[in-house]
Parts: sequence; structure tokens; C-alpha cells
Amino acid sequence: MRANLKTIRKQRVYSEDFKRQLVSDFESGKFSVPQLEKLHKVSNASIYKWIYKYSTFNEKGFRVVEMKESSNKKMKDLEQRIKDLEQVVGQKQIKIDYLEKMIDIAKDELDIDIKKNYNTPQSGGSKTTKK
Repeated sequence: MRANLKTIRKQRVYSEDFKRQLVSDFESGKFSVPQLEKLHKVSNASIYKWIYKYSTFNEKGFRVVEMKESSNKKMKDLEQRIKDLEQVVGQKQIKIDYLEKMIDIAKDELDIDIKKNYNTPQSGGSKTTKK
């Protein structure tokens, strides 16, 4: 009875497209090898083997080495950049709100319409206009 059963493969088989996608993600800088390892549950040895095989930048005889500290530092730098950009966006939004409020005050209290009005006729040049 046991002779008729097929043995089940214990190794996972990955398509060539999947391998090339992992290598391109690594080469583009989107992910580090440890990140790819955790994300796809693939051993780092397999990922490095695919990098050596499919990489467009890798030359024969050169070894790809990536320090875990460098990928952590890259992530921290990117998080800091995001914080800085969010702060700049917040400051710009405050400035926009302030200027819009000033325009509203100028319109209400001084009867000056600063916003562009599309219904007004075009200016005739330097002629004096009648009020």
C-alpha cells in the first residue's frame, strides 16, 4: 500500500518570475535582504543565490554583502525624512489657512476682493475707470 503513494516534496519551488521580482526589489532599494526574507519567508541564502544568478549589476567574482545595521539605518533615515516632510506640510497648511483668513478679512472689512473673479471683464489697459 505504501509503495503506491508519491513522496511529497518538502522543498518549496519558486518560479523564475518570482525570483527575478525579488532581485529587482532588492536592486531598486525598496527592500533589504532581511526584509525580503521576513516578507516572503524565504531563506536569505536562497535570496543571495538568486541575486548572484539574476542580478543585472552583479559581476562574476564579486560578493554582495549587506549589513543589517545599514538597512536599519536606512529605515530610520527614511522615517526621519517623513517626519521632516510632514512638519513642512503642516507649516505650509498653517500659512495657507492664515492667508485665506486674511483674504476673507480684506473682503469683509475693507471691501477688497483679492480672489480672482472670472465674471469681471478684462482690463482695458491704463485707462481710468469710472466707479
